[in-house]
Amino acid sequence: MADINQMNKTSPRAQKSLYLRKQDLRRGIELMFFAYRDFTGEADDILSRLGLGRAHHRVIYFVGRQPNMTVSDLLSILKITKQSLSRVLSHLVAEGYIHQEQGARDKRQRLLSLTDKGLVLEEKLTDVQCKRFASAFSACGGDAVAGFQDVLANLINEDERADLRKRYPDLFE
Repeated sequence: MADINQMNKTSPRAQKSLYLRKQDLRRGIELMFFAYRDFTGEADDILSRLGLGRAHHRVIYFVGRQPNMTVSDLLSILKITKQSLSRVLSHLVAEGYIHQEQGARDKRQRLLSLTDKGLVLEEKLTDVQCKRFASAFSACGGDAVAGFQDVLANLINEDERADLRKRYPDLFE
């Protein structure tokens, strides 16, 4: 990750951020809201045509990222209740997007993986979101990308960052 002081040397806008005022913080909140709205919008359209929503998308994405993950690991990542996950997961299994099997060593463990149908959907959803990121990253350049990734990483609770570093080492390169 880029050192914040180095980032501040590279752009006049970054220099201004050394003196964060309430209006600067609100601007960041609002930009994040609108960016997230548009970032999820195209995927939401695809999902709604299939009778699915953002909760389904999150499950499909993370199960696709880590095939054979446990339900317990998924709960830890998503920070939702077992009941909420159960509804979404049951629907995805019934619709043929996710396959569930017992763990080899622990029969109580449920291992999750995407079916071929799930893989196709995950790729389609991720592709539209990757295109949006690629376009934004290209428009802003390397320094801005590194700074953006630093900001996002630092928005994650500190104790969670340590866990995520272990789970996704490439996330914090």
